[in-house]
Amino acid sequence: MSLKELNEKRGKLVHDAREALDAIKANTDEARAAELDTRHDTVMAEFDKISKLIEREQKLAEIEARFEQRRQERRPISGEGEQRGQDTGDKIEYRQVFAKVVCGGLDDLSPEERAVLKQGVAKFEQRAQTAGSTTAGGYTVPTELANEIVRSMLAWGPMYDGDVARVITSSAGNPMKVPTVNDTAKSAGAHTEGTALTDDGSEDVTFGQKSLDAYVFDTEFIRWSFELEADSIFSMEALLADLLGERLGRIANAQLTLGTGSSAPNGVVTASTLGKTAASATALTCDELIDLEHSVNRAYRKSPKAAFMMNDLTVKAVRKLKNSDGDYIWSAGDVTQGRPATLLGYKLNVNDSMADIATGQKTVLFGDFNKYFVRKIGSPVIGVLRERFWPDLGIAGLIRFDGELADTAAIKHLIQA
Repeated sequence: MSLKELNEKRGKLVHDAREALDAIKANTDEARAAELDTRHDTVMAEFDKISKLIEREQKLAEIEARFEQRRQERRPISGEGEQRGQDTGDKIEYRQVFAKVVCGGLDDLSPEERAVLKQGVAKFEQRAQTAGSTTAGGYTVPTELANEIVRSMLAWGPMYDGDVARVITSSAGNPMKVPTVNDTAKSAGAHTEGTALTDDGSEDVTFGQKSLDAYVFDTEFIRWSFELEADSIFSMEALLADLLGERLGRIANAQLTLGTGSSAPNGVVTASTLGKTAASATALTCDELIDLEHSVNRAYRKSPKAAFMMNDLTVKAVRKLKNSDGDYIWSAGDVTQGRPATLLGYKLNVNDSMADIATGQKTVLFGDFNKYFVRKIGSPVIGVLRERFWPDLGIAGLIRFDGELADTAAIKHLIQA
């Protein structure tokens, strides 16, 4: 089934689910209401299945497109360079030219190699691999891999996404201070005519600050043989770079969610304050979610980034909750019109790094996620070593970031009994 057909089917499922919900009225008998409930759950289960198929198809299409691009890059260049390649029996590849440039610079390239380099990238940036010798063996892969890594990371967790949190990108990792102030407990008072204003310093504003540092996480090296590199129909560098990008994405989301704040990011769950304690250790109620919502001041609730956050299993439980009128509090939205699912009228961010519903676990967050700062230091880095593991190759990834909740009143959590 094509992507178009899958999207059309998903849109029809949303319509059917809404139709089943709308059919449940206050005067609907229990048997009919139960039947419509079952139909709604069945339709939404199929909706989830189709959504996963669409995601899988889209990811496969992206991988196929990248592999096709790599095959195009490996073809002989046209004109004089192609003729010379045929005469010598050698085929010049972009990655070989790239490695040569990193070792020696642009001046060492032949006309044929320059043509290959121009075909491979629109603009080339020349860098020093280290401050020492260029023969140390560490060759950085071409720049186009970094863009693939960023796309992979956004797919693996919401906390690294600028649409969810407040993202600051810097080129260097020096500590970055964020000034804070909380003047909400202060107010003005009545003034008596002819009386001098008090000046004892008791009403002075108190400022504070949060620090955003640069914590580094790595994937360790993955090695593969030169035989696999030569014989595989796939580009192993591109494939492994995608997989390492996903690993970097998982660690970034996990740390920005549950990081301890000690030699690590202060995760949003760790930094949040208590908003509501559930009555049960294994369940949630509609009223408890409303209590959590109103534990956050309405000044934060008006923010465009005000949202609920929970993992997918908690979403499943919440989707079954109804209000006093028998209506589901979860709205499926409308994928055909680009409207996302909402909970009590707010955006719902699914974060699988959060805990499942269990005794003493912080299972739901609510608040203004614009007050959670994510600092990205440069771009994620993928490095390929060719000499250290010769004749085999090795690849590894690094990422630098930090996270901090600038205002602890902005995001609160619900904890199970």
